[in-house]
Amino acid sequence: MTTVGEFMTTRLVTMDGNDTLISAAQEMRDSAIGDVVVTDGDNVVGIVTDRDITVRGVAENMDPGSTRLNQITTRDVITVSQYDDAVAAADLMRTYAVRRLPVIDDGRLVGLISMGDLAVEREPQSVLADISADDPNN
Repeated sequence: MTTVGEFMTTRLVTMDGNDTLISAAQEMRDSAIGDVVVTDGDNVVGIVTDRDITVRGVAENMDPGSTRLNQITTRDVITVSQYDDAVAAADLMRTYAVRRLPVIDDGRLVGLISMGDLAVEREPQSVLADISADDPNN
């Protein structure tokens, strides 16, 4: 059994729900990532993606400079353990139509597993794996 912990991303970016959309977008740009995990202290509150900023924020005419992440955060995120089976994690992504799952260990955020991570590990010859393994183009 291949576990989530074998190939999860541990280079995480977390932000507070009171941070602005602009702060999150700049962090995503600077870190070459597409999401931030929203936390309240050590607790995972949710996740915000670059698409969330665009669709839930900007497209709804919210001011990115004053709108807070907690206004557009996807809450009730599905999480996995680093010891969970990678195939089960992929099944959760499919069931809940999500592309990323925070990895929690003893209530603490330790990583993030994405559809791209799974593709690189499980189907290295796939187009998704090829795109995911490539350097960011932004």
